Amino acid sequence: MSTLIEFWDREKEMLRSEPAYAGDFVRWCYQTAVGRFFLEHFFAKRPFNWLYGHFQASRWSLPEIERDIESFHIDLTEYEESTYRSYAEFFHRSFRPGARTFQTDPEILPAFAEGKYLAFAEMHPEREFPVKGRCLKPGQLLGNAELAKEFEGGPMLICRLCPIDYHHFHYPDDGESGRSYRVGGGYHSVNILALKAQPDIFLKNEREITLLSTRNFGPLAFIEVGAMTVGKIVQTHPNPAHFKRGEEKGYFMFGASTVIVLGKKGCWRPAVDLLEQTAAGRETHVKLGTGVASRE
Repeated sequence: MSTLIEFWDREKEMLRSEPAYAGDFVRWCYQTAVGRFFLEHFFAKRPFNWLYGHFQASRWSLPEIERDIESFHIDLTEYEESTYRSYAEFFHRSFRPGARTFQTDPEILPAFAEGKYLAFAEMHPEREFPVKGRCLKPGQLLGNAELAKEFEGGPMLICRLCPIDYHHFHYPDDGESGRSYRVGGGYHSVNILALKAQPDIFLKNEREITLLSTRNFGPLAFIEVGAMTVGKIVQTHPNPAHFKRGEEKGYFMFGASTVIVLGKKGCWRPAVDLLEQTAAGRETHVKLGTGVASRE
C-alpha cells in the first residue's frame, strides 16, 4: 500500500497529498531491523549509490520516465523539449525559458529551488527538527562550530526535493561567494518518512557548503545535501565568485536531495505561511523564484 504524504500547496492554497516516492522501500529501510541493517551496511554507502547511478544513466531506466510522469502528473510543457536517453537525463531536465520568473523586489528573498519547504525563524544551538524532541545543531550541520556562531539565532529554510522535482538550484540574490567546502558523510534518503525515523539525516549525509555575501540579505550559508542514489552535486556557475539573483548555481545528479539556507539573525525572516505550515508539522510546496522570506 502506498504511503501518502500530506503537504500545503501554496499556489492552489489547499492541502494535498501524494504517494511518497519509493515509500514502501524507505519505510522498510528505516522502520525494520533488517532494513536498517542493509541501510547502514549497503544502501547508504558509496558503492551502491555509484552502481545505482550508473543504472539510471543507462537506457534500461527509460521505462521509469513514463511511470513517473503518469504517477505524479508531471507537466512536461513546463520543461525544455528533449529526447531523453535515460532516467538520469530526465531527472536533471531544465525549465523552458519563461516557465519560472524570479521575484525582483529587493525586500523579498526568492525561492532558490522548487520543492517542499520547511521554515524556522530562529536557529539555536539545539533546534528541535523536524520531529519534536530531536535536535539539529548548526555547528554539526556546517561541520564547523566556530562558523556556526555567525548563524546562531538566525533563520533557516529547507527545501526538500524528491526525484520527480526540478533538481537545479539557484542564487537567491546578487552577491559574492566566499569560502566553499565539503563535509563528508553517507547517502541516506531525505524522503520525509526517513526524516521522521532519523531526524539527524542532514548531519549524516555528504554536503557541500558555500558562504554567500548577498546584497540584500546579509551572509548566507548555502548547503547542498546529498542523499541516497545522488551520484554527484554539480556546480555550473561560470563565475562562482560573483553571481546575480536567479542565476543557476548547480544541480543534483540522480536521487532525492535537499538545499538548506541559513541566515544571520536580524537580516531576514521566512514567509508567514511557511512558518505556520512548519509549526503545524507540514511542508509547503513552493515554486522556484517565488517569495520565501522578507528582509527585516
